[in-house]
Amino acid sequence: MRVLLDTHVWLWMVAAPERLSKKGRSIVIAADNELVLSAASTWEIAIKFALGTLTLPETLAAYIPRLMVRTAVTALPVLARHTLHVATLPRHHRDPFDRLLVAQAQLEELPILTADTAFRRYDVKTVRA
Repeated sequence: MRVLLDTHVWLWMVAAPERLSKKGRSIVIAADNELVLSAASTWEIAIKFALGTLTLPETLAAYIPRLMVRTAVTALPVLARHTLHVATLPRHHRDPFDRLLVAQAQLEELPILTADTAFRRYDVKTVRA
């Protein structure tokens, strides 16, 4: 199964895997699952790092790619069709990063692994992290 990770889920995988539910842990450790991280998530992490609300043990440019390899996560680019699709979504969620993840999940037909209950209000499959 191919699964889109919400930003916080990937950060939990890296720094606090105990925060994941039993089902969430089983999904991220299953060898036959493809874990996907949106470029929107790396952008969100970069913004939080630059604002000082997220600390990392090394430079962002070194840390993120290294951990993506370590966690066997595939990058999902943000395409124009993803960003344009955001305009068609109902305003259930105000966070622009999360709205973009919903658009990507819908267009790429991916379930989202998340702890954010607001995703359930969209026409997208969610898996509780």
